[in-house]
Amino acid sequence: MAPLVKQLEAEPSIESIVCVTGQHREMLNQVLELFKISPHHDLSLMTGNQTLNGLASRLLASLDDVLAKEKPDRVLVHGDTTTASVTALAAFHRKIPVGHVEAGLRTGNLMQPWPEEMNRRLVDVISDLMFAPTAGSKANLAAESLSGRVIVTGNTVIDALFMTVARIDSDAVLRAELDARLLFIDDTKPVLLVTGHRRESFGAGFDGICSALAELAQRSDVQIVYPVHLNPNVRGPVQEKLGKLPNVHLIEPLDYVGFVRLMQRASIILTDSGGVQEEAPALGKPVLVMRELTERPEAVAAGTVKLVGTRRESIVKAVTALLDDQGARDQFACRINPYGDGHASERIVAALAGRPFEEFTEVAAGQCLPFSAGRGTLSTQFV
Repeated sequence: MAPLVKQLEAEPSIESIVCVTGQHREMLNQVLELFKISPHHDLSLMTGNQTLNGLASRLLASLDDVLAKEKPDRVLVHGDTTTASVTALAAFHRKIPVGHVEAGLRTGNLMQPWPEEMNRRLVDVISDLMFAPTAGSKANLAAESLSGRVIVTGNTVIDALFMTVARIDSDAVLRAELDARLLFIDDTKPVLLVTGHRRESFGAGFDGICSALAELAQRSDVQIVYPVHLNPNVRGPVQEKLGKLPNVHLIEPLDYVGFVRLMQRASIILTDSGGVQEEAPALGKPVLVMRELTERPEAVAAGTVKLVGTRRESIVKAVTALLDDQGARDQFACRINPYGDGHASERIVAALAGRPFEEFTEVAAGQCLPFSAGRGTLSTQFV
């Protein structure tokens, strides 16, 4: 949401109020600092090993107090988190219109991803204004006959990515500082970047992931870099199974700009993250997704993302195929960007302000374009 917050700040016809819940304080603070955002409300709701129902109950009460105080004309929420769904419900109870940023993503299975699939569906039902990142997301909403207005905007995560890449590429001092954090990387070996934190993978799923990484770590021609999520359900098994293995670098979570730099330097990305599925193809990186289903099928259709699940054999086979064939990596990493052109936030603010704009048109599947952090000029045809 950071690019959208900045775009709203620059819009004279709109007064914007930022509320954060305080989840994962370390990650939150570095993003607020990076984008120079000062929240008007910080609920500080994070507790150790919290349950979803416990969080939801605290959110509903705290957010209701904020809504009662501010009396907003509209509430904007993003994505599929518990915060997003409870905020939308709190606004609905007060008859405040809701705009859903990143609407319409679907897997069709309420348990994958869990609980995000249900969260997103709930927000879409409540919203009267839905900002779908792709035409496929818009089609999902049409199939459900939802009554709200749907606008294809691209995803704000690409806005943030382009802003950050441009900053890294133009600032040699910053780039050197970021690379100084990654001195353990051997530039003569391919880098397998891993991110994994999904709740539905806790237990057997993470056992499969860790077993696969342990097997891949026996190769001398690869280095595995894994920024380990703060959730103890992730850190425990990862540290236990991978902490002493050769060629495995378990590091603390990076701030956003640091993680973008790490993605730039990666050869292959193995992830279960939704956002990384969108960011990595925009950087020309092959992505293997450790899930059975994805609500972001556009890059799968384009051939820059492949679903590999959490079974050891499937992960090892897919990573090995890319490690052993540079040509396959190059072909896999065709630089298609189906998720945005860097103007999603502008389109959203234009819609809120009642100004004309042009909806986002995706690159056709299979069409490769050179990556560019430049964002060009948004046309102003009326939609």
